Formats: sequence, structure tokens, C-alpha cells
Amino acid sequence: MNRIYGELVKNLLLLWRDRAGLSILFLMPALLVVIITLVQNNVYKLMGESGAKVLLVDDDGGELGREMIANMKGVTLTRELNGRRLVAQEAKELVSRGSYQAAIIIPTGASDILTKAAGAEMQAMLAGESLPKQSSPEVGIFFDPTVLGVFRGGIENSLTMIVRSLEIRARIKALGEQLPPHLEKELKKGAGPFASYITVPPLALKVATEPLLTITGQSLSREGLAVVPTPVQHNVPAWALFGMFFIVVPMSVFFLRERKEGTMVRLLALPVPYVVILLGKVLAFILVCFCQFGLIVLIGRYILPLLGLAAFDPGHDFGAVTVVVLAVALAATGYGLLLGGLARTYEQVSMFGSISVVVASALGGVMVPVYAMPELMRKISVFSPVGWGLEAFLEIFVRGGNLASVAWPVTALLTFGVGTGLLAWAAFNRRFGGT
Repeated sequence: MNRIYGELVKNLLLLWRDRAGLSILFLMPALLVVIITLVQNNVYKLMGESGAKVLLVDDDGGELGREMIANMKGVTLTRELNGRRLVAQEAKELVSRGSYQAAIIIPTGASDILTKAAGAEMQAMLAGESLPKQSSPEVGIFFDPTVLGVFRGGIENSLTMIVRSLEIRARIKALGEQLPPHLEKELKKGAGPFASYITVPPLALKVATEPLLTITGQSLSREGLAVVPTPVQHNVPAWALFGMFFIVVPMSVFFLRERKEGTMVRLLALPVPYVVILLGKVLAFILVCFCQFGLIVLIGRYILPLLGLAAFDPGHDFGAVTVVVLAVALAATGYGLLLGGLARTYEQVSMFGSISVVVASALGGVMVPVYAMPELMRKISVFSPVGWGLEAFLEIFVRGGNLASVAWPVTALLTFGVGTGLLAWAAFNRRFGGT
């Protein structure tokens, strides 16, 4: 035990002396979780919550514009600039420069044309004639070419629903105006001398604006309602994982340096089994991984709310979280040992180590959620150890899972860690003939 403790302290001291490398391990994921979460939070708002800036040019001045102002959700409508009313060309120029995400332009007479068209439709329907073909005015939506397709679809769908609602009300109103005289005319045809006594009063048909069917969206967990999914709940564990796996670079560099400088040979000359040397390295870097994870959680819990974001909710099953962090740390340190045992130059370690971690993180859903990936990428993502760790964390932090529900990803991480550690041991034995 004293030998393991001595090796642990030695590796911690080596880490402490490399202040630049140590600062990267902690500052890089800390900065990433703040920056990426702030950016994603704005993107989430742009997708439909709030904040999207849209210009409205109402050349009609009728009911259509009033309906848009009252019912366009998730956007900030601007109708005037510097106290004057916008014109179409000016709005298009502002959007083309990227000052606004979109511009909606309602042409002159759109509301009147809609009302007349609805009346013509009802008149043809009551007369048993084919519905007339009518030219309809076009409500233009002009987008900044850099905005995302989801935002475009959201604005178009919202605008379409407003127009359809207005069309239905116009048709109902026209039906209420034209149906009474039509009924009166038909009834008088067969009433004979009593025709003068038949009158049909006007119908004031109205359509209720309140929905008859309500649609609600909620997130479910294994024990009821889950934590509301936010960029914070995803990014805190995701970038903590990225930082923990990035430890493979300094770990493998330390390992390679000991080999190149002859430190490994001197260590093997001591009456210390090689497994003790490995265990000391693994414990030192596992401790660093726990510190990294704790730092990111504290940032998500206390720093991000100061920047206007939601606070990270760590859940209540701290035992399950500890097991997952330990499994991730073992997987990362095992991979670091293997890379340090196989690499021959510092360039190989830095290039392959960093690139492999970035690729595994991208495939595992750190940058983009796995469900949003193409089918081929989703199939490949199941082989990413970073993806296993992220799935376990999201199961606990978002879905309200427990240790039993993360058994598979934890087992996969432990298997990966033990497997890579054994391969590193085998590579060392083949090179040095160690025991």
C-alpha cells in the first residue's frame, strides 16, 4: 500500500509541476461549457422560444396584420425604425445585411381580397356551382440566408396557421351573411300564397378563438416528470466528459517521457511490481478526473446562473453519479496508458490522442445530440466511450435514472478501461519484459 501511495504522490507532483498542462485540463472544459452553453442557449431561443428579430411591413393595414401582431409567438416583431414606418425595400436590405433574421411583407389590400374571396366561395357553394378560381395575394417572408432551416419552418408554419384561421373566420362570416337570403328564396319557391310570410333573419355566426383541444408537452422520467431539458443539463456533463477524456494526452506524455528519459528503467530496477507503477498512475489521474468533474458541476450550478442561464440540477442520486464518474475516469486513464505504451513520439501522442478524443466526443453526442445525427452516424456512435458516459449522465441528470438504469453504459466503460489497461500492460511487457 505504501508503494502505491508513493507512486500516487509522485505522479501528482509531476502533474503539479506541469502547471501549463494542468491548467489546460481544468480551464479548457470550464471555458467550453460556459461558451458553448451560452451559444446554444441563444440557438434554442432562436428555434422558437424568444429572441428572433423579425420585421413586419404591413402595407395592408387590415385584419391580417393585426392577427400577426397578436398571435406570432417566439419572435420579436418590429414595425417601425427610428419612429417611422418600415417599407418593403428597406426591410429586405436590413435582412440581407443580417441585421434581422426575417421580414414579413403583407401586400396592399390582402385583407379585403381575402374577405371577397371567401364571399365568392360561399356564394358558389350555396348555388351549387364549382368554386371559382381566384388569384390570391402573396404574403412574402424573406430570410437571412444564414438562418437555420428549423427557424424558417417555424416562422412559415406559424404564419400559415394565422392565415388559415383568418380564412376560416372569413368563410364563416360570409356563410352567415349569404345563407339566410338563400334559404328564404328556396322556401318561398314552394310556399305559394304564403311566400310573403316567410322571412329568414340574418345569422350572426362566430367562431370561437379558444382551442377545443389543448396540446401540452412534458418531459417524462422513470419516476414521473423529468428535469426540463436545457442546454445546461446537456452541456455540463458533456463537456465534463470531454475534459476527463482529454486527460489521455498529458497522461500518455508522462508515460512516454518516463520511457524516453530512462525513468522507467530505473523504476523497474526497484523492487516494485509494475502493476504498482500502473496503479499509482491510474489513481493519480482518476483523482484529477474527479476534480475536473466537480469543477464543471460547480460552474454549472453557480456560475452559469450569473450569466442568465438555468442552474445545473445534479439530481439526487449522488451514488450513481460517483459510480459513473469512476467508470469514465477508468476508461480515460486506461486509454491514456495504452496510448502512452504504444506511441513512440510526442507528436504521435499529441496528435492522435487529441484527435481521437475529439472524434469520440463528436460521435458520442457532445457537440450534437446523437438523435440529431444521420442514421449512419447514429450506428457508429454506439462504439464511442464518450457516448457511453454521456448516455449514463443524461440518464441520471435528465431522465431521473438510477444506478440500475445506467448498468449497461457503466459496464461498457469499465470493460473499455480494463481492456485498454491490460493491452497497455501487454505492450509494456513486450517492450521491457516487465512483470
